Amino acid sequence: MGRRPLTTWTGAPGQGTRAGSSTSRGGGWCNNARTCRFRTRTHHGSSNFMERQIIFTGIMSASSAENPDFYNWNRVKIRYCDSASFAGDAFDKGTGLYFRGQRIWEEAIRHLLSIGMASADRALLTGCSAGGLAAILHCDQFGAFFAGRSTTVKCLADAGLFLDAVDVSGGRSLRSYYGDIVAMQGVAPHLPPTCTDHLDATSCFFPQNIIDNIKTPIFLLNAAYDVWQIEESLAPSKADPSRAWRACKFNRSACNASQINFLQDFREQMVASVRGFSGSKSNGLFINSCFAHCQSELPATWNGTPTIQNKRIAKSVGDWYFGRAEVKAIDCPYPCDNTCRNII
Repeated sequence: MGRRPLTTWTGAPGQGTRAGSSTSRGGGWCNNARTCRFRTRTHHGSSNFMERQIIFTGIMSASSAENPDFYNWNRVKIRYCDSASFAGDAFDKGTGLYFRGQRIWEEAIRHLLSIGMASADRALLTGCSAGGLAAILHCDQFGAFFAGRSTTVKCLADAGLFLDAVDVSGGRSLRSYYGDIVAMQGVAPHLPPTCTDHLDATSCFFPQNIIDNIKTPIFLLNAAYDVWQIEESLAPSKADPSRAWRACKFNRSACNASQINFLQDFREQMVASVRGFSGSKSNGLFINSCFAHCQSELPATWNGTPTIQNKRIAKSVGDWYFGRAEVKAIDCPYPCDNTCRNII
């Protein structure tokens, strides 16, 4: 699943301002003993296997040409080594594994505050994929760390708008998966109480049930035809035993009319899920009609294409963050957008 970050804490050196961008890295989740044990032997579950250096690109880039609005900020990536979007806190006796995502998240932010982020004029919490979900789940928590300060605090969730959608078999594959994650990793106590006060914990792991009540300004960047969701939520192998969707889910040109209609319905669900959210002037949207997943850290998509009404993602996010313009961009349905790069 997605592979990008979570906190951007930025600062412009020599200009009397401190800002920060902190990014929470994505990388999927684990939901049972087998998958969680496996992750302990990978960079998604142990720092022993993590790369020692990561190149910052896109919204994390230090290039003014590539990243004109945020290039001179202090930039931090929080490495993703839990498996519940930094929201779990449990010990599983069966596997002997500790799930400490919530604690990792809180201590990482406290550490950043202690080394200078507390004096930031501006802060931006970002994340892609599983990190995008983390940015949504923790947006108000992030804002609360700056309570009483004059810091401008906002959040950006890239490819984090995972929908509680019906799959091609009529079931709900992602809901079942999320239910296992929430139960195994002790996620429920850390979900937004504005959701859990009237919905079950699994429902509150889905952004569509959270976003309307987030108080901190947040920007949702998503492909309307998110390829991860198409492949793993709408048409996973278990839901497609006849393999009727195998070609289509990896290549939209191989889809028949019925399959395209199914994907168009998914897009409509995504657009409907942000209807209330978009009513807030403080929030921003960029939902393009591409077959893609994670667009904020790739140079080609961040400050290249796609565009909506000739406006790039970088410009849209910058205009929203700095209050230069209201950004509520929703693309027309596929195949209208010829600026898509269609990459995962």
